Amino acid sequence: MRIAVIGGGPGGLYFAALTKALDATHQISVWERNAADDTFGFGVVFSDETLGGIEHADPGIFAAMQAEFARWDDIDVHFRGQVITSGGHGFAAMSRRRLLELLQQRCAQLGVTVHFRTEAPPVDELAASYDLVLACDGVNSAVRSKYADTFRPQIETRRCKYMWLGTDLVFDAFKFFVAETPYGVMQIHGYPFDATGSTFIVEMHEDVWRRAGFDVFSARGFGPGESDGDSIAKVRELFADILGGHEVHANNSKWVSFATVRCESWRHDNVVVLGDAAHTAHFSIGSGTKLAMEDALSLAACLHEEPTVNAALGAYEAERKAVVLSTQRAAQASLEWFENLGQYVHQEPMQFAFNIMTRSRRVTYDNLRLRDPEFVAAVDEWFADHEVRRGVTAPGSGVRPPMFQPFRLRGLELKNRVVCSPMDMYSAVDGLPNDFHLTHLGSKALGGAGLVMTEMVCVSSPGRISPGCTGLYEPEHEAAYTRIVDFVHSHTTAAIGLQLGHSGRKGSTKLMWEGIDEPLPEGNWEVVGPSPLPYAARNQVPRELTVADLGEIRDQFVASAQMGSRAGFDLLELHCAHGYLLSSFISPVTNNRTDAYGGDLAGGLRFPLEVFDAIRDVWPAEKPMSVRISATDWVDGGIDAEDSVGIADAFAAHGADAIDVSTGQVTPEERPAYGRSYQTPFADRIRNQVGIATIAVGAISSYDDVNSLILAGRADLCAVGRAHLYDPLWTLHAAAEQGYVGPAAEWPDPFKAGSRRPQAGRTDGPRPRLELVRTGGRAGTRHQRWRPIG
Repeated sequence: MRIAVIGGGPGGLYFAALTKALDATHQISVWERNAADDTFGFGVVFSDETLGGIEHADPGIFAAMQAEFARWDDIDVHFRGQVITSGGHGFAAMSRRRLLELLQQRCAQLGVTVHFRTEAPPVDELAASYDLVLACDGVNSAVRSKYADTFRPQIETRRCKYMWLGTDLVFDAFKFFVAETPYGVMQIHGYPFDATGSTFIVEMHEDVWRRAGFDVFSARGFGPGESDGDSIAKVRELFADILGGHEVHANNSKWVSFATVRCESWRHDNVVVLGDAAHTAHFSIGSGTKLAMEDALSLAACLHEEPTVNAALGAYEAERKAVVLSTQRAAQASLEWFENLGQYVHQEPMQFAFNIMTRSRRVTYDNLRLRDPEFVAAVDEWFADHEVRRGVTAPGSGVRPPMFQPFRLRGLELKNRVVCSPMDMYSAVDGLPNDFHLTHLGSKALGGAGLVMTEMVCVSSPGRISPGCTGLYEPEHEAAYTRIVDFVHSHTTAAIGLQLGHSGRKGSTKLMWEGIDEPLPEGNWEVVGPSPLPYAARNQVPRELTVADLGEIRDQFVASAQMGSRAGFDLLELHCAHGYLLSSFISPVTNNRTDAYGGDLAGGLRFPLEVFDAIRDVWPAEKPMSVRISATDWVDGGIDAEDSVGIADAFAAHGADAIDVSTGQVTPEERPAYGRSYQTPFADRIRNQVGIATIAVGAISSYDDVNSLILAGRADLCAVGRAHLYDPLWTLHAAAEQGYVGPAAEWPDPFKAGSRRPQAGRTDGPRPRLELVRTGGRAGTRHQRWRPIG
C-alpha cells in the first residue's frame, strides 16, 4: 500500500514504524510541518498496560524507551500542610523530545520517508493518490474540519485554565499540590520525566484565573511559539515554596482551556483520524500521547489482519472507539472534579487524598486496597473517627468497610449506608399493595439494606402513574402498608421509608412492560400539570391546575403522610423528580405559568415547598424527611447542575434532612450521559456545596462503588436498585465478600447457615513451597520513588 501520514508526532511516527515493520513493501510518507527537533510539552506518561502492548508490538522501540524511563509508584497529595501518599500505582514517563527522537530513528531504520518542515499536500489530493491517508494533525485538525460533515465532531470546552510548563526540580513521585491562594484554589500536576526535569502543569477555575489577573496577561497577542512570560513570572511567585529556587521552563506555554473532542465517525472514505484529531481526554488521567500510540498500534494491526483498507478501518474504529469512550468518561469525571475542586477544600487531608485518588471512578476503594492496603486502612480508620466526630455515627462503631458504618438522620439510626432504591412494581390493584409488595420489600429488608424504600406511593387515584401503582388514600391502603411495615420491623433490623408522589402529566399510562409512558388506550383518567404541556405528542394534554386545585392536592399529600405515620414508616420522602407533578412545577421545560407558581426557579419551587411544609407539620418531628429531585433535565433550557444546588438549598432551608439526587425523565427529549455511577457528581455537588446529606442513585451496582462514594464524601447513602432485583440479599453478600461480620449486616437467624459463600466446583488446594530463597521478598505495597542516578 501507499500510505500518507499527516503529522509526525508520536502517534503518526509509531503507526508508520509498526506498519512498515509488518510489511516492508508498504510505501509510507510522513509530513511534519515542524523541524525534527521541535516539540511542544515536556514529559509523557505511560501505563503498564500500554507499555505491555508496545513491548509486544515492537520490542526494539520498547527497549529504547525503557532505557529512558523515569519510574515510580507513589502519588503524593500535598494539601493543607500535609503530604498523604498512596503507593503501588506504577508509572513510567520520559521526555517527549526523546520519545520523538527514538521514533524518528526507528522510522529511518525501516525506510519510512519523513518530510520535516513541510506542509502536507491537500488531503483530497493525497486521498486520490494514496491507498490510505492517516490524519494525526492534532486537536485543531484541519482534516477533521474539512470533512466535518462525515466526522461530525463535538468539541466541548470547559471552565478551567491550565498552562503546561517544565521545571528543573526533579520530583520523586507524581505530585498533586493544592494551594489555597488569595484568589482561590489552584492546583499543580507534577511528575518527573528524566534525571533533569519534571512536568509542571498549573490549573485553576477560570474565575480564580481572572481574580489572579492572568486574563490581563493573556489578553495581549503572542507570536508563534511565544510563551506568556508575565503569567509564568506570577506562577513562579505563587508557587515559590514548591519550587524552592528551581527554575520554571516554558515551551510555547500559554493559558489553554481544555477541549474534549469527540467524533461520531473516525473515517471518511480512505481518510482516517487518529489521536487528538479523533478524540481527546483530560491530561489528569493520562497522556494524549499514550492514547495516540494505542490508536496507532490498533490501526497497524487491523491493516495487517484485514483483507481491505475499508475492512481495516471499520475494525479499527470498532476496536478503539469503545476503549476511547470509556477513557473519555473517566477523563470527564476527573476534569469536572478538578473544575469543582473548590467544593472539596473543606475536607480533611485524608479524605481529600482518597477523593482525588478516586475522582475518575476508575480507581476505587478495592482497587486502592490492592495497590496500597496500608493507605486504605488509614483512610478507613480516619473515616470511623470522623463520622463519630460529626455526630452521624455512634461512638464505638469501630473501623469497618465504609458502607457498613451506621448513619443517623434526626432520631433514625440506619445500620448501614445502603438504601434499597424506590422501584415501581406496577403490581397493585386500585392502589392496594398486596403480597407481592410484602415479598418485594420484605426480601430486601431481610437482605441487609439499612433502609428499604417503597415505590412512589400515590396520594390519589388520579395521581397514579398506571393502574398498577400503589396508593395511600384509602383505609385499606393504610392497613396493607401497616402489615408490610410491621413485617420489616419485626423480622429485620432495617428501616422502611415511604415515598409519596403524584404522577401529574405522566399519569394514566400503561404498565411498564406494556409500554412505558404510553397512554392507556381505554379506562384512562384526566391528567393535570402546572401547564397544558403533554409529556409527548401521544400523551394527554394535562389540565392546568388552578390555585384551588393546588390546595386540594396539597391536602391529599398531608392525608397520605398522616396515614404513613400511623402505618409506622420510619422516613418519608417527597418525590419531586422524574417529571411527575412536583417535578414538573420546578422545571422550566414543563412549567410556563405566569402566576406566583411559575416564572423563575423560586416560583417553580413554591408549590413543592408548600407541600413539603404541610407534610413536615404533620410528620413526627423525630422522623426524617428526604426529597428526591432531578438534578438535571439533560436538555438545553431545563434544570441543570447549578439549579440543583439552589433546589436542594431551598428544601434544606425548609427542614429537609437529605436530598435523594436523581436526574432526568422530565422530557423524552433528554440526552443523558449514561455510565457507571453517572448521577453521583450531582449528589457530590449538592452535599459539598449545600452541606446537606445526600443519597446517590443511578447505576450503582457494586459494593466497591458504594465504599468509594461514601469514603470520598460524595454521598452519605447509596440507593441501589437493579442490583437488588438481581440479588435481594445484595447487602449481606457484600458483607460476606468483604469479610465483615457485625450489626450492620446481621443475617436473620434462619439464614445464618448460608452466611458464607458456598464452594463452587473444584479449587486448587494449598501449594507447596518450591522456592528456597524468595526472589522478590515478601509481598507488600510498592513505594518506589524516582531517584535518578548520577
